[in-house]
Amino acid sequence: MATAAFFGRTYISFDWALKRLLRNKASFVILEGFLSELIRQNIQIKQLLESESNAEREDGKINRVDLLCENDQSELMLIEVQYHSEMDYFQRMLFGASKLIVDYLHRGDAYEKVRKVYSINILYFDLGQGSDYIYHGQLRFVGLHNNDELGLNKLQRTQFKRELAGALYPEYYLLKINNFDDVAKDSLDEWIYYLKTSELPATYRAKGLIEVEKQLKIDAMAPEQKAKYLKHIEDLKISESMLETAFAEGADDGYTKGIEKGIEKGIEKGIEKGIEQGIAQGKQEKRIEDVCAAYQRELPVSVIAAVLGLSESEVDRILKEKGLKNEL
Repeated sequence: MATAAFFGRTYISFDWALKRLLRNKASFVILEGFLSELIRQNIQIKQLLESESNAEREDGKINRVDLLCENDQSELMLIEVQYHSEMDYFQRMLFGASKLIVDYLHRGDAYEKVRKVYSINILYFDLGQGSDYIYHGQLRFVGLHNNDELGLNKLQRTQFKRELAGALYPEYYLLKINNFDDVAKDSLDEWIYYLKTSELPATYRAKGLIEVEKQLKIDAMAPEQKAKYLKHIEDLKISESMLETAFAEGADDGYTKGIEKGIEKGIEKGIEKGIEQGIAQGKQEKRIEDVCAAYQRELPVSVIAAVLGLSESEVDRILKEKGLKNEL
């Protein structure tokens, strides 16, 4: 489990730092170091902007943290940390980047004012199918006949400070932290090592990490702040544990009993259809038990739906049928 690694560590986890500690100008150097190593440019942060969850919230069950900043080129950089699996996360990234473009284009502005967006996603769950731990997505316009990539003309290059047409569009970074093998082979890996373990490599040279060492030690936190941090880690651990328990619990009970009951009915009737129906019934009963168990452990409906592969409306329907959620 990802959170188990956080206990007994030296440094504050990056999600907590994003949420509480890196929102003041004195700490921008840490964010600048991380972004510079990832994007391979010298990133300077001009200011933080409002995003969906920039405001601090005490919801007790930490699933997602994001932070939106503007660099000195007026580009928008959204950093998001996500722990719980979401099947439609790719679409959510697209929506998030698109919404930023719309939100920061003022009414009446020319399209040349559309901002460049970087969507940086630090994921502690497996998304898609791939063995790497860092993926970069960028739009390209490639000729169907000559296979050349569409560039900008001289005036556009001067105006937009880009060479290729695709460079005007959002770029996406996916950091699949759990895929990292804990061996830091370059300066970016040194950051991934910290993101995964909340420790620093024995030796490092990555930008921003020396400030992590100076500013983000758990033992240097004020007692009240440290207590909140440890509760955050415990809540995260409990949240993941509840997911595992809710969806493993009853595997040898409701699911198995449902199947056995169906098989018995099928044998009694002497028809294969009874067995199939019993298996389907057992699966449905287990799904209902999983939904109820997860909800009773205070997991959000969106998380339950994503993990079980259900729609949120279906989860709501089950909860209402079981009397766990009132009709509006």
